[in-house]
Amino acid sequence: MEPITLEELLQSRDNRQERQRRFLSETNCKTLICLTVVMPGSVKINKESLVIGLAAKDEIIKTFNKNTIDSEEHILKTGYEFYLTTDIEPLKAKKLCCLIEENHILGRLFDIDILDKNFNIISREQVGYEKRKCLLCDNEARFCMRNFTHTTQELLCRIKQLTDEFLTFSPEFSLKYQEIFNDF
Repeated sequence: MEPITLEELLQSRDNRQERQRRFLSETNCKTLICLTVVMPGSVKINKESLVIGLAAKDEIIKTFNKNTIDSEEHILKTGYEFYLTTDIEPLKAKKLCCLIEENHILGRLFDIDILDKNFNIISREQVGYEKRKCLLCDNEARFCMRNFTHTTQELLCRIKQLTDEFLTFSPEFSLKYQEIFNDF
């Protein structure tokens, strides 16, 4: 569980955009789903971020199973990433992903972006959903993030609480990914 530098974080964003461009140009898809994990602080890959990422991946695969063209997973020092291309229209895909984010116990920690063939990101507001709420209070998440309303430690404690609760009620999930978790 090694911290990342600002340079590594910025490079990971560039790399992610390049992977997005590759997926959109090399596949005959209408929509690209790009999953990352909300993980505050300088350590981006740990057991909690893996639980969150893998749980989100499972939900995305279950939701888009019959309409999946291709997918790819990356477990990187800079965080968990999952990509899936589909022939479902972008607005419908965004609605489905918003339902995942809203209804899963860990959904607030899923960052699921939807990109259309022209590399446009589809927002929650475009499909009738409000902006994301803070993990700890009812404020808009970006407000709390910009104003440092909560400490990183407070956020990480809440994330651990949520992942522990999820694992308690999902023993089959723990078994499925036990080998990956053993490395953390």
